Amino acid sequence: MALSRFAYVRSYEQQDAALPNTYMLVRLDGKGFHKFSAKHLFHKPNDARALELMNHAARKVMEQLRPEVVLAFGESDEYSFLLRRSCTLYSRRQSFTDPLSKILTYVTSLFTSNYVLAWSTFFPNQHLDEAPSFDGRLVLYPTEKEVRDYFSWRQADTHVNNLYNTVFWAMVQGGKTEREAHERLKGTLSADKNEILFNEHNINYDSLPPLFRKGSTLVWRPETDACFKQSDSSSPSSLQVKTKGKSKMTLQTLHVDIIGHAFWSSPRIQPRSSTPLAETNGDAEASEQGGAADQPDSDRALNVVSGPAEQPNRTDSHRTNAYAGLGARALAS
Repeated sequence: MALSRFAYVRSYEQQDAALPNTYMLVRLDGKGFHKFSAKHLFHKPNDARALELMNHAARKVMEQLRPEVVLAFGESDEYSFLLRRSCTLYSRRQSFTDPLSKILTYVTSLFTSNYVLAWSTFFPNQHLDEAPSFDGRLVLYPTEKEVRDYFSWRQADTHVNNLYNTVFWAMVQGGKTEREAHERLKGTLSADKNEILFNEHNINYDSLPPLFRKGSTLVWRPETDACFKQSDSSSPSSLQVKTKGKSKMTLQTLHVDIIGHAFWSSPRIQPRSSTPLAETNGDAEASEQGGAADQPDSDRALNVVSGPAEQPNRTDSHRTNAYAGLGARALAS
């Protein structure tokens, strides 16, 4: 009787079911990371330890929520997670009270807790003096086009912010005050920033690590996603037999172009390279977390969305081709 007497309070809980047959996208952003990064002495403009930690936390989310999370993209102090269209996490039904909030809070807390747990691994000489926090949002996208455009938007943002941060901190480390650097860059276009970097600081922006310019993409890839020449023998080799079995999925960390068509094209069976291309955590480096990253540079963003202004070098092109179709595979999950 007492229980039923007070149970009416549940009527105030909103029922917010996810629309069926839609993609769920969760984006997490560091809360107050400008102050957090300064307090913990993050390197500028990019800190290898910081992004390695972000990638680690994101990988844990994908591993613990497998197979629901099929793709993720990270830059600076943010990470985006794509849940497959057929996701059944919390059933997406109204029978569960506000499943969207449950999914959002679950992903946010899972990421944050793994970030804290792994702090000493990536910052062994830096005590965690303040609890990091991340806010999150969950958006539903109806078609593949919106999903592709979303990830293109985030990678374009990576280019914009990293270009600004790179030239800004080059000027500050070269002797200018932060105010002077801001004033110098006010109203400049991408070409102007590249010219300052090259002529005054001997930095070729296009030669910077793809991680800084392209961010980090996490995606599942079948280990048997390769083609092998058929033997003339009537008995297939053990390797050929293995490819006929169920594919084992491995989580790849990439620093490649996901704005162009190749990453999202239909999966094609390709020879596996003997050398991994930008898929390890060990050599990851971080974009600046906090700081002067949110400066407008719409011309750069437009150039990136329509295709990078610079001609891609052979290494970058090979990386993209080596992982062509992984985006399409994720969308089809």
